Amino acid sequence: MAFADLNQLRTFVVLYELRSVTAAAERLRVTQPTVSYTLRRLRERFDDELFRREGHDMVPTGKATALFGPLHEALAQIDETVSDPDAFEPAGFSGELALGLTSIGEQTFLPPIMSALEREASSPHLHVQRLDSDQVEDGLIRGTIDLAMTVSMLGSPRLWRSHVRAVEYVALTSARHPLPDPAADMFAGRHFVRVSSRGGHVFPVEVLTEHGLMGQVALTVEEYATVPAVVQTTDLVVLVPRHVAEVFSGWFSGLRITDLPWPGHSTPVSLYTRREASLSSAQKWFRQVVLDAVADGPYRKNG
Repeated sequence: MAFADLNQLRTFVVLYELRSVTAAAERLRVTQPTVSYTLRRLRERFDDELFRREGHDMVPTGKATALFGPLHEALAQIDETVSDPDAFEPAGFSGELALGLTSIGEQTFLPPIMSALEREASSPHLHVQRLDSDQVEDGLIRGTIDLAMTVSMLGSPRLWRSHVRAVEYVALTSARHPLPDPAADMFAGRHFVRVSSRGGHVFPVEVLTEHGLMGQVALTVEEYATVPAVVQTTDLVVLVPRHVAEVFSGWFSGLRITDLPWPGHSTPVSLYTRREASLSSAQKWFRQVVLDAVADGPYRKNG
């Protein structure tokens, strides 16, 4: 394949990731007319429109989506082959990395991850993006995020997945308003905080619905950030993963954890990236750092 053809395919991959001629030109360090010209050549080559303009975005066609995975992986393998495998040094690395986390993930996993990066003497610009469970695969494939952690189970063959930790739900309350020992009627007369499940934590809504407790929801919020403070000062109950409850209890001394009277296990937290062949040396290193920092065992506030 001629060098010019490789440049065309690289332009296609960047366009797919960024969905913008302007942004693609900036990343490739070429002019916008150059990207537009290359796109015309690609359309002729593949006999397909590849991208359709919808507002400010360029939406890929089915053909483009089918092409992206194999072409991205092939280019990544070429880049890895021609680069020096020993060139990457974590110490002093200052590139940008993007990590997809839910709000609850930010609160529980980000501290040990930052501590781990500090121990590596590495100082990347870590961009944490709020994670919606239905956007994880698209963000990883397009490259807008490098790694993502979620309880959503994604079975895509385009993604690599590793179990991080099991998830067992518990009830969290104020110590001034404790729950009785686990029993079927332990929530009689109590009211709940319901948190949005857009990050993939659907278990609380499922269990409240299954046991006829949705009518006792007194507060619905989008994020977990204010939940421990609210629970500490009221008699409200919130259902959260045990490892999260332990973190909240470490921050607020007036909280109490109580086991549920029903099985409280949901899908595990998993770490997702693109497939191995599509990762750069920096992404592979970052993935291992994150796994070592947060996988299994109790959460350690000091990393």
